Amino acid sequence: MTANSRASAPKNGGRILTALILGAGVANMNLAVANVGLPEIGKDLGASQTGLNLVAMGFSLGLAATVLYLGAIGDRYGRKNMLLIGLIAGIPAAVMSALAPNVEVLALSRLLGGFAAGMAYPTTLALISALWFGAARTRAIALWSALGAAMSAMSPLLAGALLMVAPWGWAFVIAIPFALPAIYLVWKEVPGRVNETSEPVDHLGGVLSAAFIGALVLGINFITLPDQSSTGLVMFAIALVSGVAFFWRQSTVREPLFDLKYAARTTFWVAAVSGIIVFGSLMGAMFVGQQFLQNVLDYNTLEAGLAILPCVILMVVTAPMSSRLIARFGSRITLLIGFALCTLGFVSMYALWTTSTPVASVVLSYALIGAGVGIAGTPASHSLTASVPVTRVGMASGTGDLQRDLGGAIMQSLLGAILGASYAASVAAGIAAAPADVQAGITTQIGSQLRSSFGSASDLAAQFPQYSDAIVSAARASFLAGSDAAYLTGIAAMLVGAALTWIFYPRKAREEEMFAQFEAERAN
Repeated sequence: MTANSRASAPKNGGRILTALILGAGVANMNLAVANVGLPEIGKDLGASQTGLNLVAMGFSLGLAATVLYLGAIGDRYGRKNMLLIGLIAGIPAAVMSALAPNVEVLALSRLLGGFAAGMAYPTTLALISALWFGAARTRAIALWSALGAAMSAMSPLLAGALLMVAPWGWAFVIAIPFALPAIYLVWKEVPGRVNETSEPVDHLGGVLSAAFIGALVLGINFITLPDQSSTGLVMFAIALVSGVAFFWRQSTVREPLFDLKYAARTTFWVAAVSGIIVFGSLMGAMFVGQQFLQNVLDYNTLEAGLAILPCVILMVVTAPMSSRLIARFGSRITLLIGFALCTLGFVSMYALWTTSTPVASVVLSYALIGAGVGIAGTPASHSLTASVPVTRVGMASGTGDLQRDLGGAIMQSLLGAILGASYAASVAAGIAAAPADVQAGITTQIGSQLRSSFGSASDLAAQFPQYSDAIVSAARASFLAGSDAAYLTGIAAMLVGAALTWIFYPRKAREEEMFAQFEAERAN
């Protein structure tokens, strides 16, 4: 049977796809919802920049660490049930975040919310891959990618509006009104069993994958902080050992969790790495950008949330264009266009965002990022699912989730760590350059509070109103320096991703040959 003859959608496909897109959106809404509340969280809970980083990326850490394992469990025991359990479990985790009394409990609740999303999110793409075929699958993935990402990106806007009249904790429950209809639609519309495998799950491989990914993300988060570098090195050591053990296990076990035979296909691993970078750019840009808009430009939470709207609109608008670009030019060119747009977004942030940035510059930067993610999202996800047999779509969808979640965790951790380290270094340099009489008045405790985070500096300014303007102005200048370092890191990441895609991803004719071969293997 040819790929074209199998280009089909399931009965009631529109309702099923609506349920899956809504489920994916709900699972991802809490990814970025913390960003808009970070300044208030920092002030209210006395959190350091490190603590804020952990809160911001805790959800994506929990998701990234578990998606491969939970995707395999869904493949074996039922994707629909796994999706329902994840959507339901996300509700108490969100409530726990809303009621968190300190930054430690908040970070833990975010991690648990990520675990719940790890049950739900992988199954949505896996079900699309199992129910749709050929060009119909490409279109379904384009809608799933754009609308799911748009719901995630819209969450800061909704949270920003809510936080104008409510405390920061309310931001973490905005997904609940969307979760309830999603649970109903999934229960009513999604088929109970769709080509699930009867093969055993590699539980040891699942544990090793969680340890590897979790330790890697935490290592990135801690390594650049002067007082946490030893913790970062320990995390990297754990990541190295567990990573080696994981890949050794996958190469020797009879039924691997992550089949290296399929992962070695260039259409798979290049798409995976490219997706991690490009989706990570979205989360990283929002993480740094939301704090910049509120701390440096003094936006309120609603204004900061509204700034995300161009990103959301462009993601939705460009997604249909992406599927047409794939058909005409292939995934390679489409991915490169996405990388180019994301690179321009970071360049505009670095070049145009200052202490007096006009709204037009903010809109331009977020629009470029959104367009880049919208263009690159479809080929990054479609190439994964097209490279594996239907019994391995859990592996492909888990990797697709890793694109967003590991990418988000890595880019948020990386850019957050660069931001925190550069902010602290800039504050320290400012103190060192201050006149002797000023330095004499800066105690060790005050210096530590200034370097901790922008929120801590704001609290200090409130304690010393006679120096308030000078403290806030210095903190804003230091945050701008840290942000610029983060944007440069984002530019470098985009260039690396584009280079990998240009060098290794097959051109259109070869890509079509490979996908035709893989589709024939599916049919046999």
